Amino acid sequence: MFKVVSVEEMREIERAADAGGLTYAMMMENAGRSVAQAILQRLPEIAGKRVAILVGVGNNGGDGLVAGHYLAEAGAQVAAYLVRDRAADDPNLLRFKEHGALVAGAESDQRARVLRNMIGSADVVVDAVLGTGFRLPLEGAAREVLAAAAGVLGTRTTSPLVVAVDCPSGLDCDTGEVAPETIPADLTVTLAAAKPGLLTFPGAELVGELERGDIGLPEGFEPLARTQVDVADADFVRRWLPKRRRDSHKGTFGRAIVAAGSVNYPGAAVLAGEAAYRVGAGLVTLAVPSVLQSMLAPQLPEATWLLLPSEMGAIGEGGAAVLQPELVSTQALLLGPGFGKDPATQAFLVRLLRGETGARASLGFLHGADAGKPATATLPGCVIDADGLRLLAGQERWWELLPDRTVLTPHPGEMASLTGTDKAEIQRNRVAAARQAAASWKAVVVLKGAHTVVADPAGPCAVLPFATPALARAGTGDVLAGAIVGLLAQGVEAWRAAVLGAYVHGRAGELAAELQEDSAGVLAGDVLACLAPSIAELR
Repeated sequence: MFKVVSVEEMREIERAADAGGLTYAMMMENAGRSVAQAILQRLPEIAGKRVAILVGVGNNGGDGLVAGHYLAEAGAQVAAYLVRDRAADDPNLLRFKEHGALVAGAESDQRARVLRNMIGSADVVVDAVLGTGFRLPLEGAAREVLAAAAGVLGTRTTSPLVVAVDCPSGLDCDTGEVAPETIPADLTVTLAAAKPGLLTFPGAELVGELERGDIGLPEGFEPLARTQVDVADADFVRRWLPKRRRDSHKGTFGRAIVAAGSVNYPGAAVLAGEAAYRVGAGLVTLAVPSVLQSMLAPQLPEATWLLLPSEMGAIGEGGAAVLQPELVSTQALLLGPGFGKDPATQAFLVRLLRGETGARASLGFLHGADAGKPATATLPGCVIDADGLRLLAGQERWWELLPDRTVLTPHPGEMASLTGTDKAEIQRNRVAAARQAAASWKAVVVLKGAHTVVADPAGPCAVLPFATPALARAGTGDVLAGAIVGLLAQGVEAWRAAVLGAYVHGRAGELAAELQEDSAGVLAGDVLACLAPSIAELR
């Protein structure tokens, strides 16, 4: 489990640590040791292997020299290449030299011959040139060294392990923007906490595996603990999995209603409904336009059905009156997958959210003395997805319609429609966009995409560690929405249900790509089939 903090927040954390007795020198020693340990975990038989360390002028370079010391102690043949000469009395450089290791400098290396030989023969390249304080453009000696090293790496027939200290040099750790000379890492050891740019594209493409390094902060160090953005890894989410007692029954795990589908998008209801079942909901009811039920029933025989009035193959306005009586015995409601954009469906959605269901319709097996009487709706926890969001966006002050425990699941285009802002602007700072929207709308916001962001209106925020093209396929959003509503039905709190649902969905995408042996062949149904194995990994 680890946090995500801005560059300035990290500076404040380090200042507080130094003031508390954990000096900058001690933090550097711990950081370099952590980098060395991360390398040794991947290459335990490092004795005799060649390690080239690119050393910048600042603290990042010091971290690299410390890492080199510990790797040399483990038996590696280490060499350091200095972007600029460091002070002659630099204690980390002096200790490094005690190993008899080669130290070369760009200032005396004509035509970068030493650098090219060093990088060309290395088994491990440690990038310790630029740290989190870097801002574009990349200039001077650092640019020349990185460009030359990248050029050599691009011509090698075998690739070394490239390890970035804190971040790949040339990456802006706040924005994710990168210089063309930035060397892609196989592993980035981010120190104490992840930085936003490591999880933001295009920079995220160059990070490789992301691991947290220890700089010696005490457990629960308050300046870090009080920050509200976390990376939602397995350790972070597994504590929220609903317990499954042996004496449980279907009522133990709640009922979810999935209101979804139209003649143009019939599969959305089945994908979402089965996803709710796969994450553990006890009973799933599919509320669909009546014309779809006979087509869909064979695809999910475990579901129960609620037939809604159909207008032009989509849910009609009268569906609100049919759905409302069922909400008394329902713990979670999903609205939107496959709705289409018919005005009648928009009227259905708005009526339902306002509680203005009007007279009860006879369709849906609601007959007898109650037929024709007005009804008001009390909604359970809601997930609103896909076309449901676009239909909402057309309503003035739509956020005032949302019930408590609402989860909104927009992709960037839908987020742009809801906020009235530019999609590119949203993508530039996804965490800020999601957090601002959640606070404004008083709802949990799941901003989908590579490294999905889940923001709670009270402040907590999680960034998911998944960025896979396996999820870039129609229908995978329906699976995600179904997973979240299935967890809500089991009593998981809204933000936790959204984070946990996004985690198992993202991991399911990775598992599906492994099974298909290529992400291009993954369908939404493959992701759906991998939800259960994804959850099993957490137990």
